[in-house]
Order: sequence, then structure tokens, then C-alpha cells
Amino acid sequence: FRKIKRLEDGEDVDLDAAIDFISTKRAGHGEVPKIYWRRNKIERDVAVAFLLDMSASTDEEIDKRRPRAVGDTSDPRRYYQWLAQNRAQQLLEPPKRIIDLEKESLVLLTRALETIHDRYGIYGFSGYGRENVEYYVIKDLDEPFDDAIRRRIDRVTPIRSTRMGPAIRHTTWKLEQSDAKAKILFLVSDGRPQDHGYGRDRTEKEYAIHDTHKALVEAKHKGIVPFALTVDKEGHDYLGQMCGDMAYEVLGDIELLPSRLPTLYRRLTE
Repeated sequence: FRKIKRLEDGEDVDLDAAIDFISTKRAGHGEVPKIYWRRNKIERDVAVAFLLDMSASTDEEIDKRRPRAVGDTSDPRRYYQWLAQNRAQQLLEPPKRIIDLEKESLVLLTRALETIHDRYGIYGFSGYGRENVEYYVIKDLDEPFDDAIRRRIDRVTPIRSTRMGPAIRHTTWKLEQSDAKAKILFLVSDGRPQDHGYGRDRTEKEYAIHDTHKALVEAKHKGIVPFALTVDKEGHDYLGQMCGDMAYEVLGDIELLPSRLPTLYRRLTE
């Protein structure tokens, strides 16, 4: 809600406006008193497309990113006992992967988006080579969130490489079809863009960065706000070049993703 002041009627008296009116009247001016205020509901008109990296690297277990406790190796008996317990625990509770946390974070955010009625789509991408770019519609912008969408999110799985440029361009096209006043392209990734043939060879990374940058600039020129979030700790090494003057964030602790994603969305749509 926004507070609208200096009205002829409203919820309550605007003290500053009342003082101004009294002063003006004493000076001999007979204006209509506009000394009230009220709150007006602001209609949100937002469309956001979440573009999810489904590359093979998102299959990495989160636990592997932090140091593990190791049993007492000085006592072989205790060490093997610890090892057996550790393996049993892993069987009971499969280790959480990067892709699992990405999905969990999106599900939490969709609950908030459903409450505030922002239009949103969820898309995934992967592939191998320029002739095999894979683009997955998990939820389209004007598609209602239901059990079918939940099943699609559950089925999201790591696949192959990370050819970002074509995926960003197709998502831009989807946002162009929306009549929303504010349009946001929210990229969630775990690493730099790379793919077979995305440059002269697998070690040449500049072309992939430049192509992704160009795709983001194209989106910006079409009135779309691009934002990139990566859980790659080395993201600063390439995101500055990839995003240019567009906003991005490197999340050092991937386990903060479920709480950080809604905060970033709120900041982008304020």
C-alpha cells in the first residue's frame, strides 16, 4: 500500500497539510481544504522467468564442498565402525546435490509468488553442441501452478553442458510475449557457460562468455531486467565480464540459497 496525501477526504488528517491550509487561509486564500490521506493498493505487474542450469555439474553433492569429519584412524576397529555407520547413514539419507537445493529453493519461492500473484515461469536448459540445445518448460508464465508442475519440478535432473546464450535468448522471447510492465530474467547457475563447440575447443572459454554477455545485453535492450545468481565460488572470475553493468551475485555458501533467493527477488521487484 502507498500513502496518498493532500486529499479532500480520506482515512485520517494529514497534519502537515492541515498546518499549511490554516496558514494559507489566514493569508486570505480560500482554497478547498486537502488535509486528508489514505492508503491506495498498488497493483503489481511483474513477470519473471527463472532459468535453471541443468548441467551435469549440478549433480555434485553439497557435502563434497565442505570439509568432512573423519573417524579416528589411529584405532582401525573404531575407524571401520565409523565408516560402516557413515555409509549406512548415506543409504538412509541420500546426499543432497546442487540441483536438489536449486529445486527446493524454487518451490519455496513459488509459494510466495502465488500469494502476491506475480506471473512467473520456470525453465531449465542443458544440451551438447549447438545443434542439441535442450530447453525445458517446467512452468510457463501463464500456466497455473498445480500437481503437474510439482511433478515436473521433481523430474528436473542434471543432464549435460551449459550453453547459456541460446537458453537466455529463448527465455527473452517468452518474456516478450508477456504484457507485464516489469519483466525479469533470473538465471540460476552453478558455473560458467561451457559446451562442446562453444569456442575453438574445451579449454577456450572466451567465446562462451561473450555469447552469454551478448544474449543478456539483447534482453536488456528489450526492456527485460537480467539477473544472474551463481553458487560457483569462482564466479567473480567471469561474471563481471559476462554480465557487464548488469546485476549478479556470487553465493559463497550454497546452503543459503533457499533463504537468499526470495530476498533477491524482493530486491529486484521493489
